[in-house]
Amino acid sequence: MLPPASVIRLAGEQRELPYKAPYAGMIPSARKAAIMGDHWQQASQRQPGGQSPETPHGSRIDPYVGQYAERARGMVASEIRALFAVTARPEIVSLAGGSPYVTALPLDAVGEMFGQLVAGRGSAALQYCTAQGDAGLREKICEVMSLEGIRAHPDDVVVTVGSQQALDLITRIFIDPGDVVLAEAPSYVGALGAFAAYQADVVHVPMDDQGLIPEALGEAIAAAGAAGRRVKFLYTVPNFQNPAGVTLAAGRRHAILDICRAAGLLVIEDNPYGLLGFEGEPMRALRADDPQGVVYLGSFSKTFAPGLRVGWAAAPPAVRDKLVLAAESAVLCHSSFAQMAVREYLGTQGWREQIKDFRELYRRRRDAALEALSAQMPDGCEWTRPAGGFYVWLKLPDGINAKAMLPRAVSSRVAYVPGTGFYADGSGAGHIRLSYCFPEPERIREGIRRLASVIETEMELRDTFGTDAIPRGTGVDTPGPGDL
Repeated sequence: MLPPASVIRLAGEQRELPYKAPYAGMIPSARKAAIMGDHWQQASQRQPGGQSPETPHGSRIDPYVGQYAERARGMVASEIRALFAVTARPEIVSLAGGSPYVTALPLDAVGEMFGQLVAGRGSAALQYCTAQGDAGLREKICEVMSLEGIRAHPDDVVVTVGSQQALDLITRIFIDPGDVVLAEAPSYVGALGAFAAYQADVVHVPMDDQGLIPEALGEAIAAAGAAGRRVKFLYTVPNFQNPAGVTLAAGRRHAILDICRAAGLLVIEDNPYGLLGFEGEPMRALRADDPQGVVYLGSFSKTFAPGLRVGWAAAPPAVRDKLVLAAESAVLCHSSFAQMAVREYLGTQGWREQIKDFRELYRRRRDAALEALSAQMPDGCEWTRPAGGFYVWLKLPDGINAKAMLPRAVSSRVAYVPGTGFYADGSGAGHIRLSYCFPEPERIREGIRRLASVIETEMELRDTFGTDAIPRGTGVDTPGPGDL
């Protein structure tokens, strides 16, 4: 399955060919796309059960297109969601989605724990709870945050449906249409989707191998002020950043906080990977040094179970109160069962040792990815060397377009995420994100071997025929589960 834009384009080209030779001479991926497009066209012309041709069952024609809110017009499916059907095929090595390797959990013990929870406290676990979240879980969350130097009270914490909901709630309470959000370049696609949903204007701030560049942040704030624009907050993933894999250097952290404090700018610190470093102790959180100026977002999706959808925000009191009100209006309350399950896990299972196991598992897979990149990638490729987390950010040789190359990569049985999904303006076509968290090391090596071969073929085509203009995105991606 190809991304929708490619399917439509290729199918459109195919329908111009004579019917007597409908798919001759096309590469397999293009031929499949053309067949899919023609089948859709034929289905739209059928009239089962008296349906009119304008509204066939399964049609993509939307009779409500003129009624959607303006904020919905820029929403498009994420790069990763479009790959799900493809990457589920066993012959495809997926270096795309960031799914944690939950098989490494003690699943028998966790299953027994869930059963005992329902049997012993089911009347509470299956009931409503407060919008702020389970008090016992909030106490445990403070214990988890203390590993990164944060001293917090349970009252500071709001439990959310994953940290993604925390992002949505923060954006809802702060952003008016046209307000500016500062975010790293590149930035997490789920955050960009949340900002777009509330019609924020994202201004990207450059990074290097040491993370966000303080001088560039100061310049971005000054430029927005000179233009009379309101900057509401800085969004940053300081540790093992998604998608770039880089970490904000310790020496820059105080500088970033000082710049934002001087500008009266709130910092949103999104830290799902902070405990998954491969070298030494966890980095000190930004909130540890400025609890009144930083909203800290955390999640159990990477360190326990993404399917439970439990995250949190630790915020200054006034912001916390607004978040609770926003959560009430959004979901009334969160899953009592999921919250109590996480609380039980933190209270009865060896979660610290489990995190150590995850760190070692992901370190081995990171090493396999870096070794394969060094051995296989052609000249002109560059990549980051993450000290933790899930991702490597690969720069392609000049003139190679990651989005245009994707169908040919899938035909070669390897998948990745084009860099365009990680920029609000759709730039980033010269980069790809590689995820090493889920495949076994040997699968990672084989996937990178296949990818290197695809890149080499693209370079040959570039040298023979030249390069097309790099296409720009037409909207901000709406995240799917594998984006996280």
